[in-house]
Amino acid sequence: MTARRAAADINGCAAVRRAFRVSGIVQGVGFRPFVYRLAARYGLGGFVLNDSAGVGIEAEGNAAALDAFAAALRAEAPLAASVTEVTAREMPPVGEDAFRILPSPAGDAPRTLVSPDLAVCADCRREVMDARDRRYGYAFTNCTNCGPRYTIIRGVPYDRPLTTMAAFRMCGACQREYDDPADRRFHAQPNACVDCGPAYRLLTGAGAFAGDPIAEARRIIAAGGIVAVKGIGGYHLACDARNDAAVTRLRARKHRERKALAVMAGSIETVRGLCVVSADEERWLTSPVAPIVLLRRREDAADAAAPAVAPGNAYLGVLLPYAPVHLLLLAPGDLWVMTSANMSGEPILHEDAAAERELRVIADAILAHNRVIAHRVDDSVVRMAPGGRMILRRSRGFAPTPVTLPFESDITVLAGGAELKNTFCLARGREAFLSEHIGDLTNAKVRASYEGTIAHYERLFDVRPRLLAADLHPAYLSGQYLAARAAAEGLPLVKVQHHHAHIAAVLAEHGCMERVLGAAFDGTGYGDDGCAWGGEFLVADLSGYERRAHFAYLPLPGGDKAAEEPWRMALWVLYGVHGDALAARCPAFAAQIPPGWRLLMQATAAGVGAPLTSSVGRLFDTAAALLGVSYVNAYEGQAAIELEHAARRARRRGRVLPYTVRGGDGGGARDALPGGDMRAGETGAPITIDFLPVLHAVMDGAEGLSAEERAGRALDFHVTLAAATRDIFDRLARVTGLRTVALSGGVFQNALLLELLLEQIRGAYRVLLPHTVPPNDGGIAYGQAAIGVMRDFGA
Repeated sequence: MTARRAAADINGCAAVRRAFRVSGIVQGVGFRPFVYRLAARYGLGGFVLNDSAGVGIEAEGNAAALDAFAAALRAEAPLAASVTEVTAREMPPVGEDAFRILPSPAGDAPRTLVSPDLAVCADCRREVMDARDRRYGYAFTNCTNCGPRYTIIRGVPYDRPLTTMAAFRMCGACQREYDDPADRRFHAQPNACVDCGPAYRLLTGAGAFAGDPIAEARRIIAAGGIVAVKGIGGYHLACDARNDAAVTRLRARKHRERKALAVMAGSIETVRGLCVVSADEERWLTSPVAPIVLLRRREDAADAAAPAVAPGNAYLGVLLPYAPVHLLLLAPGDLWVMTSANMSGEPILHEDAAAERELRVIADAILAHNRVIAHRVDDSVVRMAPGGRMILRRSRGFAPTPVTLPFESDITVLAGGAELKNTFCLARGREAFLSEHIGDLTNAKVRASYEGTIAHYERLFDVRPRLLAADLHPAYLSGQYLAARAAAEGLPLVKVQHHHAHIAAVLAEHGCMERVLGAAFDGTGYGDDGCAWGGEFLVADLSGYERRAHFAYLPLPGGDKAAEEPWRMALWVLYGVHGDALAARCPAFAAQIPPGWRLLMQATAAGVGAPLTSSVGRLFDTAAALLGVSYVNAYEGQAAIELEHAARRARRRGRVLPYTVRGGDGGGARDALPGGDMRAGETGAPITIDFLPVLHAVMDGAEGLSAEERAGRALDFHVTLAAATRDIFDRLARVTGLRTVALSGGVFQNALLLELLLEQIRGAYRVLLPHTVPPNDGGIAYGQAAIGVMRDFGA
């Protein structure tokens, strides 16, 4: 392109040259051709290039044109881009009247951001399905607006030689697209076609299938079979979601007994026939993120999913085709289970050799391709909660896009996260790189993935941490990993209390630097007193907290086993009322538990193997077991989820059951971590909320109740918990004068509880909820990073 510099001379304007630096997600999203076209529009000369800091531009022309050009860099950026900063500086003009796209320089330290993987765009979708197009039926079709990014990248800058597409040399037609700034595939690094790109193959028990692998995979699933499908971030297991026998067989082979399975629908019309879909939910389903969205099932669905897909669950986790291979596999009316290909508790499989070795016992066939997945990434999970969007699992489509910190710091931080639903966070400046979902670190394969992904993030973003932040729990494997690094590298290690991290994550997300009233409700977190906290009311900011109230301690019979077997805490409650006569008075309950329960109760009464907990999650478990809703958790949170669904079936209004509050002055000793101070006038014991009366009311005559009345009592439990939470907020507000509340912790994934609580506190309080990081332990690392910087080094 030749800039029409004569226009500047006609107007009597001297040429001006400026260097622009554009930061954010600006590589692999069509930003350079966008800049090229802008320069043509405004008659500018110069160049644009990708480098390790983002996008560098030098542009020369008249000042007005450069001003308009600079404004358009932000205002008109490609949809897949995320511009965080545009800076400019004046340079001497050199008389350049052509604008060029230059190759990336080598040798700079990487500072750029990396785009997440993006769902197939409308243009590529049309090409894949158009028999007249040269990419008709091609399962790896992409452009600068869509396709794999993070999962194929090995390093920055984001150029083809540093991706797993380096193994595929473009044919002449693809190369021309790649080289043409006017083409939407200009420098689309995964660009390919059937003549030069990756290809699928189907492996069956008889060996490699000789025909069309995608058509045969469809046939196998239609016949009731199970196929492992290699996608963008790993392998999925797919079967017909309307075939109960196929779904049941998949569960048995995968060892996933009860937890709901995600389903992929062939079209949004099919989703609308299955579920109630709001405008916001449809926007998420069809967005470039393309997450699993939790949707309420339609009771009048004519062609619903099989019962085995989500037993006892009023919701379905639904997603739409987000890769071209999904478009080719599913017809518009299809509904397939599409769940991560792994044994329960292990990371999603992404390497071909491991998949072929481990999936043969689960899948009847394996649909694989020959493009390497550099980094495994699970599907993200989103739900529209009463307070707005809630990300339950932040992974594909989100990571590794950073979350913003509310302050600028020169301290680089690695926060290790929690034990379950683990993510880690690598922070520099205002950027907090919250990792994709890693999983439960108690599994050795997950632990190896955790350490490997940390190393990859440090290389990718060129961040070497100067501060480490870990959970307070002495046995967390994430903490042990960071302690070893601290010792080996001579780095400071900050310990962060679990529930303070929950609240800090919400505060950091909202840019809130003030003290607030925080409610952190979850399953467990190590407390300053060595007990298992989980029902905490904190007065907190990013630098510290005071534990002002909590739910009264109850024993955990058998320790951690109580989280897996809700009957244990329910037994403790019933035993406290009935003693050794329990079996005679509660025969239905006694029939569900082992015969040695008396010995367990004697040990619990003596404090043997029975640590104390204030956990709201365990209160949900207890209520569920007392009502006969769930006695054993086949997966984390099962009893609480099923109690919520039972409550939603209630046909009457909920009632507030009696509970006891002690220590109503709201004072509380500061639960200080090392280096903490005491604040004047705050030396009393924290408020405690005793929910034993609630549990007694729930269980009273429970064995003779109808299903309808059980549902009513499940609703009563939710209503009472919301009322008690409002009660404590009001008591603490009177003492502290604080009128902002922050809610976090896995319990607040319960949409019914959140709805009931928001009805009570909206208008009376400013309410902060997690929207960009998960409320569960997937958001802990982000809170740890913010606290670590604030506490030890200042922002």
